Amino acid sequence: MSGHSKWAQIRRQKGVNDAKRGQLFTKLGREITLAARQGGGNPEANFRLRLAIQKAKEFNMPMENVKRAIDRGTGKAEGAAIEEMTYEGYGPAGVAVLVEVATDNRNRIAAELRNIFTRNGGNMGESGCVGWLFEPKGLITVDAGKNDPDELALMAIDLGADDVKVVDHMVDIYTPPTALESIREALVSRKLNVTTAERTMLPKTTVALDEASALKTLRLVDKLEEYDDVQKVYFNADIPDEVLEKYEG
Repeated sequence: MSGHSKWAQIRRQKGVNDAKRGQLFTKLGREITLAARQGGGNPEANFRLRLAIQKAKEFNMPMENVKRAIDRGTGKAEGAAIEEMTYEGYGPAGVAVLVEVATDNRNRIAAELRNIFTRNGGNMGESGCVGWLFEPKGLITVDAGKNDPDELALMAIDLGADDVKVVDHMVDIYTPPTALESIREALVSRKLNVTTAERTMLPKTTVALDEASALKTLRLVDKLEEYDDVQKVYFNADIPDEVLEKYEG
């Protein structure tokens, strides 16, 4: 999983530098709207909404945008009906791919995703074809700073984490979904620099790829993530660090 964790770190570091700010705010706003619709507009009582707002703040999304998104979710403001769906497929060399979307046009998104898969060496599959290869987890990322990353990893395990990955000075902490908030609060209470806390889908097993297949997989993931209606993309390829560096370079 080292390559997979490294990829996640690179995506976080790139952030808005690699995306149109308007597109990013659209994705963040849709997540806030869906969270508010599912659990209400009070972030204190709605953990998913609280996470969505925290992420919006990380990317400096204006608070008026956040409020409008909450109002759409709770029915206080008009807006297109947003549906939340997951599509599944295969990338180069049979890599399993999960795509979470939030869209106001079910027919359009299915056709567009199929095209993206096909044009980038993959194919979209039926519902359930690869979903069983992933499991829901919480993911907390801590910037170790001057702290010893290995000591932080042990602390996280003691707090109830399932697994911990250390990449450079960043510590990725994987938790049971139900323990995400309690472990995050415990880390924050210890004055640690928690940079992100979010829901994720973790592959149960990974597929080692040669350089050519790895580069094709990364291009497919990038193309999927660039599409407005796509919220998150998960895949089970273990990408070597040197290939990631070559791709990002």
